Amino acid sequence: MSQLVFYRKYRPKSFKEVINQKITVKILTNAISSNQISHAYLFCGPRGTGKTTFARLFAKAINCEKRKEGEFEPCNICESCEEINKGRALDLLEIDAASNRGIDDIRDLREGIKFSPVRAKYKVYVIDEAHQLTKDAFNALLKTLEEPPSYAIFILATTEPEKIPTTILSRVQRYDFRRLSINDIVSRLSNISKLENLKINDEALRLIALSSEGGLRDAESLLGQLAIIKEGEIALSDVESLLGSVNFKTVNQFIDLLISKQKTEALRFITEVNEGGYDLFEFNKAVINHLRRIMILKVSSDLSKMLQEEITDEEVNILTKQTEKLEASEIKRWLDIFINSQNYIKRAAIVTLPLELAVLEALP
Repeated sequence: MSQLVFYRKYRPKSFKEVINQKITVKILTNAISSNQISHAYLFCGPRGTGKTTFARLFAKAINCEKRKEGEFEPCNICESCEEINKGRALDLLEIDAASNRGIDDIRDLREGIKFSPVRAKYKVYVIDEAHQLTKDAFNALLKTLEEPPSYAIFILATTEPEKIPTTILSRVQRYDFRRLSINDIVSRLSNISKLENLKINDEALRLIALSSEGGLRDAESLLGQLAIIKEGEIALSDVESLLGSVNFKTVNQFIDLLISKQKTEALRFITEVNEGGYDLFEFNKAVINHLRRIMILKVSSDLSKMLQEEITDEEVNILTKQTEKLEASEIKRWLDIFINSQNYIKRAAIVTLPLELAVLEALP
């Protein structure tokens, strides 16, 4: 029997399990409990922040057979809830607009919407990656959004709301999903680890959270990979190895070489990082992030609070000392140089060359 990946296994089954989307939860649960359901919604935000998961949860709540008047949480035990939880609900139709983006696909949807729900109160259409629909497909969808049957509800999910036509935007209720904080992700991963009997230290959890860039799905997927390939306690080095990333100490050594103007040693360091099996794209990204933190502290030491979720107090102290040795203009110039090199690393004929050129530009 196949094992469910963590992000599917631990999807929220109730609104109280949804994290860091308080405004959206409050408004839509109020709508459910007061029976003021709209016919069309737009869920937008970065990947992995729970848009389609929330859409399924919303569909489950409005179709729950045991939910009482004035309540909003699904019971998760009635037949309708069970069908959605198991992914076999006939009245919840999920469409991937990345592969079903043409006018013919929307025409098929318009034909199907003519039929009443099989067993539920509402027939819910979730269109994921909605921004990838063609212009003609959007025009075809527009007519349906203007005059939908009373039992039909549309939920469009997208990472790029700016690509949704204004004619569509004017006919939907928009909700923006926020990236999750590092602490929120660490907390969720810690809970999953306990449920799965995984031993993993806090440093490893924090790096997983940082690498996910606010997307819980990515973080849960990475934890699942580590659980499969690693026996015993999962350490920081295991996460670094899987990500091809580098730790604070390594990046700090490189920045110190730049600050002390050791051009030859800095070039040699890049070769050592590459030969050590690290992903130079990830290394360069870590260098940029390190310089960003220095820039923040250069503006004001009071801004160290902005970095508390990302790094330890000891690391803040190290950055503060580096900040004292650099002028603001030099920090900005180095950031520009390494941001530019990031654009060339993955397509460079010689993988170390963009970073080597960056060093030569930073230390003329």
